[in-house]
Amino acid sequence: MSSERQSDSEDADESQDRPDNTGSVSDKDEDRDIDESDEEDDIARRASPSPPQPERNAGSPGAEKREAPCSPAAAPQSGSGGSRGDSLFSWLQSRTIRRGLFVDPARDNFRTMTSLYSSMNPAVESVNLSTQTHGAVFNLEYSPDGSVLTVACEQTEVLLFDPVSSRHIRTLTEAHEDCVNNIRFLDNRLFATCSDDTTIALWDLRKLNSKVCSLHGHASWVKNIEYDTNTRLLVTSGFDGNVITWDTNRFTEDGCPHKKFFHTRYLMRMRLTPDCSKMLISTSSGYLLILHDLDLTQSLEVGSYRMLRARRTPLSSDGGTSASRSSATPRQGNDSSKIHPHREGLSPRNSLEVLTPEIPGEKDRGNCITSLQLHPKGWATLIRCSSNMDDQEWTCVYEFQEGAPTRPLVSPRCSLRLTHYIEEANVGRGYIKELCFSPDGRLICSPYGYGVRLLAFDERCGELADCLPVQTSCLREVRSIYSHSDVVLTTKFSPTHCQLASGCLSGRVALYQPKF
Repeated sequence: MSSERQSDSEDADESQDRPDNTGSVSDKDEDRDIDESDEEDDIARRASPSPPQPERNAGSPGAEKREAPCSPAAAPQSGSGGSRGDSLFSWLQSRTIRRGLFVDPARDNFRTMTSLYSSMNPAVESVNLSTQTHGAVFNLEYSPDGSVLTVACEQTEVLLFDPVSSRHIRTLTEAHEDCVNNIRFLDNRLFATCSDDTTIALWDLRKLNSKVCSLHGHASWVKNIEYDTNTRLLVTSGFDGNVITWDTNRFTEDGCPHKKFFHTRYLMRMRLTPDCSKMLISTSSGYLLILHDLDLTQSLEVGSYRMLRARRTPLSSDGGTSASRSSATPRQGNDSSKIHPHREGLSPRNSLEVLTPEIPGEKDRGNCITSLQLHPKGWATLIRCSSNMDDQEWTCVYEFQEGAPTRPLVSPRCSLRLTHYIEEANVGRGYIKELCFSPDGRLICSPYGYGVRLLAFDERCGELADCLPVQTSCLREVRSIYSHSDVVLTTKFSPTHCQLASGCLSGRVALYQPKF
């Protein structure tokens, strides 16, 4: 993913509001315009640039910044319609430099996005969103169309709310026999839940009186559910170390055909990239596993990966523990090329890369990766980790490094580059805090003590591709909101509305939306 630079100009539509006089103007009028006021000059310099004249270099960003808005004297003379059209085309072309042929207007509307995000406040109606006796809120999930908010509760139940009206819709009593850990929608009506009772349940919003079916296959607590939209395979992972695939194309009341896809010790979280081309797995021993060219139809033998049967590898000679790069200089030590030689005679699909991601301040001790999320456009991965001594917590963003390998071709795979990080509040030890990306990928919402913290890559809430730093930098805090009376455990953005939800240890769910 290449770094892109956001244009300093406003949207092209704003240029239409400026006066456009194509007639001739005398030098005296021109001098009078120049002598107006310094304030108007300042406004002119801040305004978006007008189409450059033919004699100027339209491709020079510096020239555009120095050029004042189009004054009557600078406009093309009458009869020069062709030149005006050419200059307008050149100006529009200069706006697309390093952005491709099409420009997404939302990428320039950073002021609007920043205003919306920074004005997030608890919704008045959300005070009624309390699970009361249902226990802690472990997971929140919106339906793809944003019409339903589901809540996974500690005390065996699943709650459903209308997020627009904050109205309670339904409670699935005894949805499981133990804690409900995770919820995943397969489409707008079908969703799956998993539990510490080692089972997965499928539900249909049109018929909530009973489960569609129960899935049995894990030997311990089931913590994660993913869905491959290409093959319609449900993918689950648990503390038994197994990743299991379920063929929902052939499910019955008795369950779905399933098989063990992968196994590793100390498994914590498992995620699929949006295009389902990679699987990422985090472990409590500090490893981050990446399966490239993912093929869920092939089961993998754990014996092929000896390193995964041991705990964290020794520290490198320079004191680091990272196989990824935080700067242009590659690290030495626990390189994934040493951990994963290619396996002879096997398919190139599902090739494995094992990393120990660099964590700021954690060079001399291990860490546990407790939360793992993927950027909605597949550009980066987001983790939250705690030190083995449980006295520090960090949120880190790692960019996927595609392209030619910088290491020997023994393992021609990309690593992850640490781009942004921030230290978190060390509150609620022992509980996993689930953070999330906004649907556009501009913002991160992180549980922060008794509230949530909105984090951005830069002060303008820019897209990651537009503000990739040369060196690792700190995430920018856009807003902190404290609306809970207990430790916040999970957060989730609505996929369709400008809304955010959070759940805490005491069982309350809070909704946030812009307030002006």
